[in-house]
Amino acid sequence: MDYFSESIKKAIRTVPDWPKPGVSFRDITTVLQDKTAFRKLIDAFVHRYHGQHIDAVAAVDARGFIIGSALAYELNASLVLVRKKGKLPFDTMVEDYELEYGTASVELHKDAFKPGDKVVLVDDLIATGGTMLAATRLIRRIGAEIVEVAAMIDLPDLGGSRKLQEEGLQVYTVCSFDGE
Repeated sequence: MDYFSESIKKAIRTVPDWPKPGVSFRDITTVLQDKTAFRKLIDAFVHRYHGQHIDAVAAVDARGFIIGSALAYELNASLVLVRKKGKLPFDTMVEDYELEYGTASVELHKDAFKPGDKVVLVDDLIATGGTMLAATRLIRRIGAEIVEVAAMIDLPDLGGSRKLQEEGLQVYTVCSFDGE
């Protein structure tokens, strides 16, 4: 792990036993509140994708919007919102995915991308991968190319990164909490 990744990881607050006993919640608000850590975080993404001619950054509802908007601005790319079902006002495409106990859905405007657009999909963290996998299916249905799936945090014990890679996706995370 490089210096920037380590400093960002140190800025993330871990809240034990939240929202239920046995869960260690990774709170990114401390990174957002620390202007140096937040700049390092955005810079890590910008440096990774600079020069790759990214057409759009697709940001997952809701914390992905924070990273995605800053990244899209810096890359001079469009920002596309991947929302929870029922939040977009125009013609949408919907993708359902499995949760631990039930299902959820994400949606995307049908005209969010042009076929062939190069897209980076961004969220705050990768846990089980369900939301990101659903978002990639939507993006691919439109015909856009997913350059990479990216997040600030990977929780590899939950298997999401592995599932994304098994779908042929490149995955990038700034830091990970493996069994911690």
